[in-house]
Amino acid sequence: MLTDKVRKIQQDGRVPNILVIGDLMIDNYIIGDATRLSPEAPVPVVNVKKEFSTLGGAANVAQNLYAFGAKISLAGITGDDADASRLIDILGEEGINADGVLKDASRPTTVKTRVMAGSHQLVRVDKEVTNHLSEALQNDFIKSLENEIANTDIVVLSDYNKGLFSFDLTQQLIGTANRHGKKVIIDPKGLNYEKYKGAHIIKPNRKELADAAKTEKITNIEELQAAAKTVLNQTAADYIVVTLSEQGMIILSELTYKLLPVKATSVFDVTGAGDTVLATMAYFMAQGLNVEEACELANHAAAIVIRQTGSAVTTIDEILQDMAR
Repeated sequence: MLTDKVRKIQQDGRVPNILVIGDLMIDNYIIGDATRLSPEAPVPVVNVKKEFSTLGGAANVAQNLYAFGAKISLAGITGDDADASRLIDILGEEGINADGVLKDASRPTTVKTRVMAGSHQLVRVDKEVTNHLSEALQNDFIKSLENEIANTDIVVLSDYNKGLFSFDLTQQLIGTANRHGKKVIIDPKGLNYEKYKGAHIIKPNRKELADAAKTEKITNIEELQAAAKTVLNQTAADYIVVTLSEQGMIILSELTYKLLPVKATSVFDVTGAGDTVLATMAYFMAQGLNVEEACELANHAAAIVIRQTGSAVTTIDEILQDMAR
């Protein structure tokens, strides 16, 4: 049984080395009550009760992996500002190695601020610049990761379309990983999936897959297979893993597919659920499980975190408890 394999992983105590490369950000929450409209405009007035920040984007992927017990190296770009210092401080508190995080004074650190009245999100305010890195900074970034890639068990690319993953940089990272025999798992964004050529797994959601395959919509298995075939032809990936919201997940290869029904019993906040799926897949594949087993566990992990507010994390014990329900 899969639960027995997971318990054996716990008992063995092996700590996998996982390199996470991606767009880094802070998720900031302002939460309060809204009982009246502003006299200045037809908008709610929020009486703030609490504020907090969590790691977002690739930083949240790293946080999820750390919660599983992995040894993490995190690489990405921040601005040269107070928010960058705050992000690095949070990473340090979490015990995540951020030596691969470089600063770019030409951009701010990405911050997403959500204003919520109770459980209802009223507005989101984003601070970001999504231009690609300068050639010099891109070269420095790639050069700094050569040894990390060589010494990791698996490479995770968390693309939030914030400017890090240009075609050239992405292809150089994947090429380096392949030369060292390291599998690459990607959470993609944007329309140009050719930049992911050579990856082992690409993990879009349904809409992202439809956009990448230039398909108007995906409503059934046949359309999923057709869209996945387009992306597989573009990227030569071994698998496309598609998250399907309330329908769960599906694993597609050139010849077969496997549908994994949803495990969630309630949904409070889906923020960061894709990060949790990515991290869970990477962790358990680094521990020797196959794609189907890792995705089954990721399905349970996602069910746990969407019951919580913000970019939450889970643990192996919590996944085992969820599997026993």
